[in-house]
Amino acid sequence: EVYFKNLSKQKQKEVMEKNGNNHKLRVCVATCNRADYSKLAPIMFGIKAEPQFFELDVVVLGSHLIDDYGNTYRMIEQDDFDIHTRLHTIVRGEDEAAMVESVGLALVKLPDVLNRLKPDIMIVHGDRFDALALATSAALMNIRILHIEGGEVSGTIDDSIRHAITKLAHYHVCCTRSAEQHLIAMCEDHDRILLAGCPSYDKLLSAKNKDYMSIIRMWLGEDVKTRDYIVALQHPVTTDIKHSIKMFELTLDALISFNKRTLVLFPNVDAGSKEMVRVMRKKGIEHHPNFRAVKHVPFDQFIQLVAHAGCMIGNSSCGVREVGAFGTPVINLGTRQTGRETGENVLHVRDADTQDKILHALRLQFGKQYPCSKIYGDGNAVPRILKFLKSIDLKEPLQKKFCFPPVKDNISQDIDHILETQSALAVDLGGTNLRVAIVSMKGEIVKKYTQLNPKTYEDRLELILKMCIEAASEAVNVNCRILGVGISTGGRVNPREGIVLHSTKLIQEWSSVDLRTPISDALHLPVWVDNDGNCAALAERKFGHGKGIENFVTLITGTGIGGGIIHQHELIHGSSFCAAELGHIVVSLDGPECLCGSQGCIEAYASGIALQREAKKLHDEDLLLVEGMSMKKEEVVSAAHLIQAAKLGNAKADSILKTAGTALGLGVVNILHTMNPSLVILSGVLASHYVSAVKDVINQQALSSVKTVDVVVSNLADPALLGAASLVLDYTTRRIY
Repeated sequence: EVYFKNLSKQKQKEVMEKNGNNHKLRVCVATCNRADYSKLAPIMFGIKAEPQFFELDVVVLGSHLIDDYGNTYRMIEQDDFDIHTRLHTIVRGEDEAAMVESVGLALVKLPDVLNRLKPDIMIVHGDRFDALALATSAALMNIRILHIEGGEVSGTIDDSIRHAITKLAHYHVCCTRSAEQHLIAMCEDHDRILLAGCPSYDKLLSAKNKDYMSIIRMWLGEDVKTRDYIVALQHPVTTDIKHSIKMFELTLDALISFNKRTLVLFPNVDAGSKEMVRVMRKKGIEHHPNFRAVKHVPFDQFIQLVAHAGCMIGNSSCGVREVGAFGTPVINLGTRQTGRETGENVLHVRDADTQDKILHALRLQFGKQYPCSKIYGDGNAVPRILKFLKSIDLKEPLQKKFCFPPVKDNISQDIDHILETQSALAVDLGGTNLRVAIVSMKGEIVKKYTQLNPKTYEDRLELILKMCIEAASEAVNVNCRILGVGISTGGRVNPREGIVLHSTKLIQEWSSVDLRTPISDALHLPVWVDNDGNCAALAERKFGHGKGIENFVTLITGTGIGGGIIHQHELIHGSSFCAAELGHIVVSLDGPECLCGSQGCIEAYASGIALQREAKKLHDEDLLLVEGMSMKKEEVVSAAHLIQAAKLGNAKADSILKTAGTALGLGVVNILHTMNPSLVILSGVLASHYVSAVKDVINQQALSSVKTVDVVVSNLADPALLGAASLVLDYTTRRIY
C-alpha cells in the first residue's frame, strides 16, 4: 500500500511538472437538477478543499432554475459555492418536443460560457438530456470531459443518452464493476476508466448518526414514527408516457388504499411530468390528510427520510441505488430501472398494470429491514476521483482513442460467401416417412430427401445421420450455408435438452432418445428438436397465416393429430413439455380406442390411421367400393380410398368422414373455450376435408364470444419441415424462440 501511495505521489508530481508547476487544473462542474447535484456536490466540496491543485467554476442550468421544481439552485448557494453562470435552458411544455428544444437552447447558450471560462476539464454526470447538451458542447469545443456514472444500464431512453455521453467523454468514473466492464466492452480506454463508487455514498454511509426525528416530523408531521411512513418518487418514462401516467395513477390509488402517511415528491422535468402533476391534483394528493406533496427536499434531509422509511416506492434511480445503503425496502415500478444492479431490498413490479399488484407489493415490503448494500460504493469515491483528476496530463493529445478488439479478416469479401444463402437442415420424423430438406431463410425448400421411417431406433438414427450428411454435402453444391439442424418429431420432446421423452405407437422405439448429441457430433452444427405440432405452429408464425398474429392454434391432421399453440407470440411448451397434445383431447367417453391407450380422443376419430381403420372395416364388408372405384389385389386400403368413396356417393364413407369432422370440431371448440385464440389453422393432408365440418360445429357448439374465430387451411406445403427450419433460422438470426 505504501509503495502504491508513493508511486501515485510520484506520478502526480510528474504530471504537475508536465502541466507547469504553477498551473492549477481548471474544473467546470455543470449541474442540471437536484438529482445530479447530490452526486456532484461531494466532488465539488473535495475540489474546493484543495485550492492548491484546482480552480472550480460552477455552471447551473436546467430545472435548477424553475420555480415549479423548487428553485434548487438555492441549495448550491447554501452550500457556499459561487455560481459562475446561470443558464435558463428549459423550454416549458414537458413533452418530447420541449425536451428536444431544451437541448437545442442549451447548445446555443453554452459556447459563450465555455469560451469565457476556458476550463481544462468539464465534469458531466449521468444520463439527462441536459447532460448530453453539455457533453456535446464541450467535445466540439475541444474541452476534456469527465463523465460520472457511465456504463450503467437502466432500460429506457436514458441508456442511449448515457452511452452517447460515454462516447463523447475522455475520462470515466464508474460506480460498479459491471459498469466498468460495460465501458471496456464499449471500446473505452481502460487507463481512462476509474472504478470509484458513487460519490453520494460518501455522504450516505455517515448519514444515519444525525438527528433524524426532527427532519421526519418537519416533512411528515409530529405524530409520525420511524418505519411507519412511505416515500414516493415517480418520474415519467419518456418512451411510453401514456403508460407511465396510468401507472402513476394506479400507484396513488394503491397508496390511498394502503392508508399510511406518505411523502410524495414531484416528478422531474421530463416529458409527461405535467400530466403526472395533474393526476396528483385530480386525486387531491396535496390536500389529503395522509399525504405531503413537495417539490424538493434537500439531499441531506432526503437521506434521513429514506433511511428511516417503512418503504420507498416509485421508479427513481435513487430507490435502486442510494436507498440500498440503509436496507430500506424499495418497490421499483415499471421498466425505468430494469437494467440496474440492485440489492435484495428491491422488489420489482415491472408490469404494474393493476392497483392490486402495487397494493400486494406494499403489503410484502412495508416495514421490513434488509441488510445494507454497498453495490454502488464504499464511501471513498471522492478521494479516488480527486487523485484521478490530479493524474490527468493536459499535454497528452486531446483526441480520444478507442480500444477496439482485434478483428479477423472479413471473409465476406469473398464473392462465394456473399452469394451463399443462409439455410437450415430440416428433419421431419413422421409416423410414415422420414424427410430431410435444405430450407432457405425465405422458407424455400431448396432440396428434399424422403425415405420410409425405419421401425427400430438404431436403423432410424443411422438413416437420419446418413440423410443429413448427404444433405449437408449437397448444400455446398447449391450454394447454401447451413446454420444448424432443426428436427420435428412425433412424441413428447424436451426442447431444452434435445431429447424425445416418449412417443405414441406411431413411432416405435422412440422414448428417452437424445437426438441432439449424435447429430451435433457428426455434423459439427447446433441442433434443435421439438414436437411436430409445435414445429407446424412455428412454421405458421414465420411463413404462414400466423405471421404477425399474437394468439393462434395450429392443428395437424395427418397420420396422427397434433398441434401447437402460440400465445402472445410465444410457443407454449407447458411445465412437462406436454402442452398442445391436441390430438388427445377426449371428445367421447365411449369412443374408439386411441393409440395413446385412452378412448374417444380426436386422434381416434379424425387421424389418417383412424380413417384407414374405418375404411378397412367397410372393405372387409364389401361396403367401400362404389361405381367409379377400383383397387388392385395387392393394394393396401387407406384413408384416401374412404375419402374417394365419400366423394363418389358412398353414404357410409361420408358418414364416417362427418363423424371425424365433428370430433375434430368439438376438440377445436374446447380449445377456443380454453385458449381463446383469434385464429385456428388446419394443416396436413386431411385439413381441406375437415374445415367445413369444423366451422359448422363451432357455429353450433361454441359460446357466442368465440364464434368469430377465423378457421383457415394452411397454405404451407411442408409445415413440419418449415417449422423445423424456423427453430434454426429464428435462433441463429437472433429472433426470439
